[in-house]
Amino acid sequence: MESHAKVVIIGGGVVGCSILFHLAKFGWKGVILLERQELTSGSSWHAAGQIHTISSDPNISRLQGYTINLYKEIEELSGQSVGLHATGGFYLASNETWHDYLKRERSKARTMGLDQEFISVEEAARRHPLIDPSRYIAALWDPLDGDIDPSGVTHAYAKAAKVHGAKVYTHTPVIETNQRPDGSWDVVTPKGTINAERVVNAGGLWAREVGQLAGLDLPVQPMEHHYLITEEIPAIAERGAERLPAGIDYEGNMYFRQEGKGMLLGTYEPRATAWSVGGTPLDFGHELLEPKLDNIAERLELGFERIPALQQAGIKNIINGPFTFGPDGNPLIGPVPGLRNYWVAVGVMAGFCQGGGVGLCMAEWMIDGEPSIDVWAMDVARFGDFASPDWGTVKSTENYERRFVMTFPNETLPKGRRQKTTALHDRLVAKGAVMDQSFGLEH
Repeated sequence: MESHAKVVIIGGGVVGCSILFHLAKFGWKGVILLERQELTSGSSWHAAGQIHTISSDPNISRLQGYTINLYKEIEELSGQSVGLHATGGFYLASNETWHDYLKRERSKARTMGLDQEFISVEEAARRHPLIDPSRYIAALWDPLDGDIDPSGVTHAYAKAAKVHGAKVYTHTPVIETNQRPDGSWDVVTPKGTINAERVVNAGGLWAREVGQLAGLDLPVQPMEHHYLITEEIPAIAERGAERLPAGIDYEGNMYFRQEGKGMLLGTYEPRATAWSVGGTPLDFGHELLEPKLDNIAERLELGFERIPALQQAGIKNIINGPFTFGPDGNPLIGPVPGLRNYWVAVGVMAGFCQGGGVGLCMAEWMIDGEPSIDVWAMDVARFGDFASPDWGTVKSTENYERRFVMTFPNETLPKGRRQKTTALHDRLVAKGAVMDQSFGLEH
């Protein structure tokens, strides 16, 4: 193993492999990725794999559009199938509030060159005969939506990076990261030590543990997440090779797509469970968690009402696996303030929608000094030292539960308040001031 590297990336999930690919693609040599087990260990391997472009933040939508358009490139370069099903997909509104939201999202998408259009609910039902159109009033169609194979995508990034000269070492856990006076980092593994000009923490479920090796406490939290896969549904089997489009139902709090000759249905449960709050076990890798059916029963019933064919379908599998969430639902990426040459790309909960764009921005940021996309809402610097891990757990749980819940202008959320206050806080409140919170600071 090499003794020196320009960049060492810690973590072999989709995000780490994407950063590796982009750095190598842009011409940097001496770029190395270290993975403690196999590529995809942790969260990437059990992801649902549904891809979409819409986000309430237009810059994140831009990242997601870039990511989806990148899949054919890495497939061709690597020779590794990414399992892309470009079925298109729609976003369903069952009331005027969500209809207005979709109108706003379409307007933003048009400014970014994303091709979305409203279709009637009858047309949506023609394209996806399993949904009940009487439940909806509007549908926004996006031709980029669909699904991919999570393992295929991750390995395609890694193989494409190797084509450009990057190195990947699996079964190589990082046990220490020690900074030298010149700002470089000694990355210590059982196989030897690499002196790296820069270190990237893309540790996924182990982002907290990797950060702690450098004295950094990251406010991210793994959350349990459920989705189910049905047995074969005759109406799908009869379609042969013609696949159903993907879908998101905001008020129903669910996403769905075809899986084989059945359906995949996922939901963000209203009683979320933070997993392994004290730290992710080092021997965890390709395991799943015991399903908590009581947590998802209410949402599944709603899903079965809106997709009636599910009522007669057998359940083949219920997946409960952890993935890492940030306090505001957005990734934490970029150089860490006060920690020279240390970078993070963590809390990327939608890695197969955003991973390509995150890799692009991280590579541009390192090479050019700034990314080509405005990533302020994802910049790790938005959280100060006062954003503690305990606060991160509380806020990550709150934001998970609100993944498909409408947030209105000037709305303040109740959890994690008074984490850090100013010197004048109590005096201002005594005089009738109403406080808000930004990234953990009460003001």
